[in-house]
Formats: sequence, C-alpha cells, structure tokens
Amino acid sequence: MAIPNRSSYVVVGAGIHGLSTAYHLALELKSRGIGSGKDIIVLDKTGVCAGASGIACGVIRNNYYQSSMRELMAHSVKVWESDPQAYSYHPVGYMQVSCERMHSDVATIYQQQQAIGYQSTFVEGKADCERYMKGIFDDWQAQGITSVLHEMPGGYSNNTRAMLALAAKAEGEGVQIFSGVEVTGFSRDNAGSISSIETSRGVIESDYVVIAAGPWAGKFWDMLEMPATISIKSPTDGSIAKDVPMWVYWSLQEGTLGVDPNMQVSNDGTMPPVIHVDTDAPLYSDLDGSLITSEMWGIYYKPDFHFGGIQGGAAPFIVAKNTDEIAIDPYGPESPEFIVGKDFAHMWVSALAHCQARFSGSLAVYKDEPSGGIGAFTPDSFPVFDTIGDNCYFIADSNHGYKMLGVGKLVAGEICGDPQRLLQPFRFSRYEEGKLHPISNSPFPWS
Repeated sequence: MAIPNRSSYVVVGAGIHGLSTAYHLALELKSRGIGSGKDIIVLDKTGVCAGASGIACGVIRNNYYQSSMRELMAHSVKVWESDPQAYSYHPVGYMQVSCERMHSDVATIYQQQQAIGYQSTFVEGKADCERYMKGIFDDWQAQGITSVLHEMPGGYSNNTRAMLALAAKAEGEGVQIFSGVEVTGFSRDNAGSISSIETSRGVIESDYVVIAAGPWAGKFWDMLEMPATISIKSPTDGSIAKDVPMWVYWSLQEGTLGVDPNMQVSNDGTMPPVIHVDTDAPLYSDLDGSLITSEMWGIYYKPDFHFGGIQGGAAPFIVAKNTDEIAIDPYGPESPEFIVGKDFAHMWVSALAHCQARFSGSLAVYKDEPSGGIGAFTPDSFPVFDTIGDNCYFIADSNHGYKMLGVGKLVAGEICGDPQRLLQPFRFSRYEEGKLHPISNSPFPWS
C-alpha cells in the first residue's frame, strides 16, 4: 500500500495509545461531521503491538494511591468493558494484598474508590485477611498480611488479541496503518508548527501529529527539541531540584511458570482475581531456603491461557537515566540485554511459593524463554499527556500504558477542542509548578 504524502492526522506508534487514539479520533471526527478515519494514518517502524503493548502482561486495575490516576483508570476500565469480547478482556477482578507498611495507603485507596463508586471490598487485620484469602485459595500462606483490597472490576486482557482487534476497529473506520515506516524527524513552519513528518519512506505533510511511542518517548522528545533535563518544584517546601533527567529507563521483570493455568483456580473452581502482593516479610528461596531479600518486595500473578501458564512479574529496576545511555532497539524479547534471567525466576517463583503452597517446588517448570523489556519513565513515574506546540499531542504513559485503553478516547476529545478534566493533572507543566502526584510505600514505581 502506498503511503500518502499528506494526511490531516498522523499518529506515530501502533501500540495501545496510538491505536486507541486513532480509533476514537475517527469516531469523534465522524460524530462531529468534520472528517472521518480516512483523514488519519498510523505509522509504526515495526508493526501493530511490536513494542511495550506486545509484551504487556495485560493487567487491568484501579489500584492507585493517586486520586487522579484512580479516576483515569476507572474511565479506562469502562472502555475495556464496552467490548470485552473484541478486547479479549477477562473481568476476574484484582487484589492488592499488603503488609502493615502499606496498610494506610491501601485504606486511602479503598476510601477514594468508594467516593467514585468503584466497587471493592477492604479487609483489615491479620486474622481476617488470612481468612479472606483462604476463602479463595485454601493453600494461602503469606505471612504478615494486614490488608486486602479486592477490586471487583478489572482483571486482565490478552494483549496481542486486544491490539489486533483495536487495529481492526480503527481500520473499520477508515484509518490506514502502515508498518515498517520509521519516523526520523519533523519539519516546522515559520510559526513553529509541525508541517511535515520525515520518514524512512518519504515526507508526509500533516495538520496534526500524535506521538504515542511508548519506550521510544525519549527519542521523540529529543526530535521535538524538548529539554533533556528539567527543574522540579517540591510541593512541600517549594525548593527546586535542577537538572533532573526527563527520562529514566527501567528494566521490566516478567515471566511465566509453565504449568496448566487451571492449577490456579480458586476454591469454587472459578478463575481467580489477579493477585498483587507487596510485603516486607523476608523472602526465602524455595530451592535451598537461603535468604533472597529482607527488603520490601512485590509480585503479581495470574493464570493465563494466552501465555500458557501462571504469568506475572516483580518490581522493575533502573538501568539508565539518560536516553543517550540506553539502547532501546532491539526491543523486548529480541534484546539480549534487557530480558529476565535466572535471578528473576528464582525470586519470583520463590515468592509464588511464599504466597501459595501449590507453587512450592515448581522452579524447574519456569519457562526459560526471553521475556521482559524496558520502559521509559518520567521523573515522577507518572504519565505526561500534553500538547507540544499547537499541533502535536504527546502521550508518554510512563509504563502505565496497557491498562489505560481509555486515554486514547480522552486524547481524541482534546484534539477536537474539548479539554478533558481527567488528563489535566498529567500536564508537563506540573513539574515546574510543583503539582506532583503523591507517592505510596509500594516497591513498584507505578503504584
């Protein structure tokens, strides 16, 4: 298919944000009578869901300590629920299982979930938490748990199937998706607006550009001549931290235990919620009993027929604080540098056994296959959704991306001139203004 030399709207990135924005923008243009999906093209240097969306474990949750994230996720859950079959969405729910150090944080999450009408159950105290968990899994044995937040909505989605369905929805509205097209630069007019996109297959003139590049966000930030380092105002004392790197790269830790997913059915024979555990209980090796860590640790896991086993992950770790210091390509499982290894497998399977007796002795069936990748995080580890100049929308999800299916719908509204309240807390200006999101005690940077 020949690439047009002009398109009213060019979306860069065929992951969840690029495809969702293209699809919902097509619907917005049509409903307003100002255009259609034929006015939109999507460019990706590889193909649909070839980046972070393609390796995502697919968890859909609303377990956030930050009220703005919680509202945004509630909106996205509704979008997942709008077409569960196409989006391969499994509404099994989600559970945050935590130690005392997390208790007050999780209590706050529960209270604010109730305030926005998000259905969840909160259990407190060691005895009641153990009773509740054993009511779901009779082999539950995690120690030191003092709170359980059980979200009834949410669950997980099979990432590849969902992305292909989303691409089909966009194409059904007339959007054209071009794979194997790398964006290499932008040209601007005298007023500073982007006038054209330079690609590996020629120049494309455009009225509006959407950047939804996931882990490659820093690369496009540089192309747009945005600052590599920024100043951040403290929301508590007003002090200014200078020369803070705009992009921090974390290695994502995920894998699969090669067992029948039915091994993880709950006591009543149904598929259980996604389980997330944050705890400061010492973690010992399920292999030889040695101490793995006495620090705060966290894991998440779920039975998943798409991955063919028990799939999940653990907290990521920082690998670089500058875009120039990291090689993003080849990405994900294709990269020999940023895939999980034996240390992750040992820790994660031992953590599974710490939580449920059924996983004891199962390290030998961990799938020794390439998994994991890297994510581009902002300075505070929360998204940036904002315009750059007057005709470029920048979507930087800070690796919260896959669950945020609804962001594309909100961005489409903003492109069409309707400011979206749910996106307002995620403007780039928050760093300079000191309007930062509160931080929880979780070992995960995205909680």
